Amino acid sequence: MKISVLVFVLVVVMLCAAGSQAQFSGPTLPPNGDNQKALVSQWIGLVEVNVTYNSPDVTSPAGEDRTGKIWGELVPYGMSNLGFGTCGDECPWRAGANQNTVFEVSHDVMIEGQSLMAGKYGLHMIPGEEEWTIIFSNNHTSWGSFTYDESEDALRVEVKPQASEFHEWLTYEFTDRQPSQATVALKWENLQVPWTITIPSITDLYMEAVRNDLRNDAGFTYMGYNAAAQYALGAQANLEEGLTWAEAAVGMPFIGQENFTTLSTLAQLQDANGMAEEAAATFDKAIHHPATTVFQIHQLGRQMIAEGKPEKAMEVFEYNAETHPGTWPINVGLARGLSALGRYKEAIQYCEKAIENAPDDLNRNNLQNLLNQLKEGKDIN
Repeated sequence: MKISVLVFVLVVVMLCAAGSQAQFSGPTLPPNGDNQKALVSQWIGLVEVNVTYNSPDVTSPAGEDRTGKIWGELVPYGMSNLGFGTCGDECPWRAGANQNTVFEVSHDVMIEGQSLMAGKYGLHMIPGEEEWTIIFSNNHTSWGSFTYDESEDALRVEVKPQASEFHEWLTYEFTDRQPSQATVALKWENLQVPWTITIPSITDLYMEAVRNDLRNDAGFTYMGYNAAAQYALGAQANLEEGLTWAEAAVGMPFIGQENFTTLSTLAQLQDANGMAEEAAATFDKAIHHPATTVFQIHQLGRQMIAEGKPEKAMEVFEYNAETHPGTWPINVGLARGLSALGRYKEAIQYCEKAIENAPDDLNRNNLQNLLNQLKEGKDIN
């Protein structure tokens, strides 16, 4: 009889502990308290981030509206005694319901400026009226926070809570997403707790991926090496390695191919590596390649303008006009080149000619807008 009473009391304690909503192993049944399991996933470049949690709602299982009674009451501020387990009076909140909330990240990251290694973590929180502590525990398989052990902490960070639009169900959302960082926030009732995940060097991760890709299918085509070289150029990283990739795209046995694309990439990387004479010769080779088109030369001229080389761009546009007289978009290029040099009156003449031989209304209307800018003394590039 005493054992039966003890077991009964234990079950009641587990179910009634603030926010516990326990669920035991056995038959597959609905989650206790209707706290449905949820998963939010986000990629930050190559880095995958997952938060798995059980989601309680503001309305209690008995139908009570607990608005205004969540923070500081149902979820107490500071460490608390859950009435069961081994953490005594030093139990954080499980940041959800039922089993551990689990934070998983595929690569090493920074959380609020502090390092966290790739892996799975039990996510706990210490709520506060003005400041919250987010805890990433190396133990992610426990039931809630009942057996929380501070010695298992991998990381603690301090964050500020904020007001939020109302959320009936506890939810994790990625509220901001950038190429190398994202912000994830716990949202429940009228409050949110955001924290930022940053990738220390997203470029390094991509470079490593590119190297591996070039050992596979991508390494058996000149396009793969050219794309790798272009990434290094665009990221302005590992430029010497990027040069070797560009050279492979042009000249690797059985794979390399000389064309405008590969030659212009090689020229840019030669220039980025301080090889000005070689770059000029390669650019010249790219422009004069028999398969190079009027549009490729035109785009090269525009690229030169973007790089702050208006004189060189004008040379490219003039060469295009000599080689492909009367074709579209020769006059557009000359107008852009002259505009980049501040020679607006001459640019207006070529822009008007370009309007006359525009291939369609879309180009014609765009050119008319450029013409209006030139007449106002504005650069059109």
